[in-house]
Amino acid sequence: MIIRATLDPITLRDVTNPDDHPGLYEGDGEHAVEIHFENEQTRQSYLEEHKVICGNDSDDYLAEG
Repeated sequence: MIIRATLDPITLRDVTNPDDHPGLYEGDGEHAVEIHFENEQTRQSYLEEHKVICGNDSDDYLAEG
């Protein structure tokens, strides 16, 4: 399942018409996130501050929470 976020993570404003705004696609295939931004400036801010946290994706891993 691809998750499509239309809330700009920097300004926290809803992005109307996301296909007409800058976006970022992370992941591959069905395990992806599509993030849309109000403008290129907020996209660049996100890229500069963005941290990727990798989890354990082995078969014997059980997420708790």
